[in-house]
Amino acid sequence: MEPRAVEAGGVAMRWEEAGEGTPVVFVHGIPTSPRLWRHVVPGVRGARSMAWEMVGYGASAPEGRDRDISVAMQARYLALWMREVGLGDGAVVVGHDLGGGVAQILAVRHPELVRGLVLMNCVSYDSWPIAPVRAVRAAGGLFGRMPNSAFRRFYAAFLRGGHDDRGRWRESVSEHLPLYEGAGGAGALVRQTRSLDVRDTLGVSAQIPYLDVPARIVWGRRTGSSP
Repeated sequence: MEPRAVEAGGVAMRWEEAGEGTPVVFVHGIPTSPRLWRHVVPGVRGARSMAWEMVGYGASAPEGRDRDISVAMQARYLALWMREVGLGDGAVVVGHDLGGGVAQILAVRHPELVRGLVLMNCVSYDSWPIAPVRAVRAAGGLFGRMPNSAFRRFYAAFLRGGHDDRGRWRESVSEHLPLYEGAGGAGALVRQTRSLDVRDTLGVSAQIPYLDVPARIVWGRRTGSSP
């Protein structure tokens, strides 16, 4: 996938892209980045695959400082970006974890932008955040002052819960951890967790059953980050 960037609505946004054809937008969750989709995109044929990076996450973490980076606001950012890059006629939107919540809100509030939905182990209703995320939020400033060495161990353990293959787990850590370290380490993760509010998904839950869009739900037997 090739990294790309554009400014939309005054916000610098990044994504990674590969292929040509039907536009498919992939949205990651916490604590990951567009690299989450590195093994998925090559298997998607006949598509213009675009892995969008949420504002305040991944390499875009600095862009999230002093901005609203809630799940509901990410849906607004995503809509701005889609229109800016020529997806005003819509795309299939694939969301994992928080990205699934973003996709749901986008489909309700901007239905013209969503041709189809794929939701993978996503947040919904009031069933989130998961325990490790709640722990980071509860620790707050104390967690944010964690030494880098301790943060590395915590981050690796966090991702371990989403993998049943040790090699793929280590690869995931090597893909995502440097982006956090480059943005301040534990402090970046604290900012993300503090932005989370179940009211974002509860606010659209009543409209979800009435969406007139093809949809698929993919759910693992064990919940986790699965990056």
